[in-house]
Amino acid sequence: MEHALVIGGTRFIGRHLVEELRDHDYEVTLFNRGNHENPFADADGVDRVQGDRTDDGDLVDAAAVDPDAVFDCVAYYPRDVRQATTVFDDVDAYVYISSGSAYEREDLPKREASTPIHSCTAEQAVSDADETYGPRKAEGDRIVFEAAEDGVNAMSVRPPIVYGPHDYTERLDYWIDRVHRFDRIVVPGDGTNVWHRVYVEDVASGMRVVAEEGDPGEAYNVGDQRMVTLRGMVELIDKSLAAVDSDHDPGVEIVTAGPRELAAADIAMDDFILYRDPPHMLSTEKVARLGWESTPLSTAMERSVADHLDSDRTGREHGPDRADEERVLGVLDTL
Repeated sequence: MEHALVIGGTRFIGRHLVEELRDHDYEVTLFNRGNHENPFADADGVDRVQGDRTDDGDLVDAAAVDPDAVFDCVAYYPRDVRQATTVFDDVDAYVYISSGSAYEREDLPKREASTPIHSCTAEQAVSDADETYGPRKAEGDRIVFEAAEDGVNAMSVRPPIVYGPHDYTERLDYWIDRVHRFDRIVVPGDGTNVWHRVYVEDVASGMRVVAEEGDPGEAYNVGDQRMVTLRGMVELIDKSLAAVDSDHDPGVEIVTAGPRELAAADIAMDDFILYRDPPHMLSTEKVARLGWESTPLSTAMERSVADHLDSDRTGREHGPDRADEERVLGVLDTL
């Protein structure tokens, strides 16, 4: 494969995907509306076609660049996937970003071949509500599988929570900001909560590897091959801050708090971003058999922390106010 069309490509996962493809000697064409700054505007080997992927005519126009592989980073509705697998039915690979949220059953771990995925009603298929995200992604997977049965070289990649440089969601930024600014922070529960995460560069490399080595009609989980608890993630952030910021003194004190203690400040457990009950874990054995592997956690977190420090992101809207957190700390100090 020599020429890749990336639907999206300027913000988070797509931005890293373009860099991954360039590093592996692909010529790349971006297809997007141009609503966000293009970091590759002056880059050699990267062209751009402006258009709306929900417009059938624009998508057909994008196909005129004759790509070998198509990477779909912004297919949020089943109709998006159906359009793309119809328009790009003759490419060597069409790779759709699905999600670990597509899984319906809380298996540990969730496996592509055995864990059921959500059903999706007609109403859910067109809804933008958060609770329909998993069903919509699952329906996109089914469309990929159906397209493959009709001879389209279509595959999907299922990441859990994605983190890393240029993450506009600011989910990890909340915790980096807390550890950077305070020497004592609250972690909900007992700190053993597990919500599988994946470093963004590994999603990008996973998409490329699946395009090159994957089988049509298959889904592939991508996630950190070594997972950490919520407490472990905070400790890793602390160590990473010390590694990239000479002014940071490691040794943050993690104070765990359950529902009763949090209620003193009218805080719920899931008010803290990246807390999830029950735990969420994906098996990555299938994609690893294609030759893919994840970045060491220390490297991934140091890069994420360095990017946070260079940005103006704080993520503070993703968790309790510091004043409320201090109220909880005060309650715990009296116990």
